[in-house]
Amino acid sequence: MRICTVGAGYVGLVSAACLAEAGNEVVCVDKDQGRITRLCEGAVPIYEPDLERLVQRNLRSGRLRFTMDLQEAVRRSLIIILAVGTPAAADGSTDLSHIDAVVAQIGGLLEEYRIIVTKSTVPVGTHMRIITALRARTSVPFDYVANPEFLKEGGAVEDFMRPDRVIIGTTSPRAREVMAELYAPFMRKSNRILCMDPMSAEMTKYAANAMLATRISFMNEIAHLCEEAGADVESVRRGLGSDPRIGPAFLFPGVGFGGSCFPKDITSLIHTGQSHGLAMDIVEAVWRVNQTA
Repeated sequence: MRICTVGAGYVGLVSAACLAEAGNEVVCVDKDQGRITRLCEGAVPIYEPDLERLVQRNLRSGRLRFTMDLQEAVRRSLIIILAVGTPAAADGSTDLSHIDAVVAQIGGLLEEYRIIVTKSTVPVGTHMRIITALRARTSVPFDYVANPEFLKEGGAVEDFMRPDRVIIGTTSPRAREVMAELYAPFMRKSNRILCMDPMSAEMTKYAANAMLATRISFMNEIAHLCEEAGADVESVRRGLGSDPRIGPAFLFPGVGFGGSCFPKDITSLIHTGQSHGLAMDIVEAVWRVNQTA
């Protein structure tokens, strides 16, 4: 398949390299000329195990290209993947200005049927914002898919190539079939594709990160109690993790969660709840505990 990824950052670059490795023709678009120049030379701006090797190998094979020319990339590609940044805004919501700008451009470039896929982490309901913006700019038919990423730093290539699940959020049977074909090379041992509507796909991403953050904050709170009561937190952690209903993942006490994803996703989920008139009591408590970890 011919694919365009918009954004040569962490998600876009990993997605482009892995999809090219699976045999697709992928063009990765970014507005940063310096970044594109370096990538065309095989210089990868982020470190992920195996990523540089995949980029360089697929550059040599011609399956992967880097460009600033969005128009040409859209013209040649059936699938257009949005992987631009969605940073936190000052009020805790998500800044969608990069998404809005790219969608406005794409809307003016569509000449025939395309599938627009969002991999960027976007608030619940963003699919309607994107669809409405595209329809305001084009009468060309298109389908929309919410396809959130679940990549962890230090294991992004492995996570993409051997995913524990792939979420395909769309109401279009045609798009669902194309996306299933796209991910088929990564499903050779078992089919781990979960199909749902776009709203549910967007929510799944936030719910997953909120659950992981909850485990971190919970374990930190237990660690504080262990210290005061004289219990050995490592023994408690092993005892908890040995329960198959709980498992050992994300049960290590420490300094709390940080990084580029969890903090902004937690505050965005709280903001989304508030916009619907709901108090996200547990998620807010997770955030408070993390601030004091």
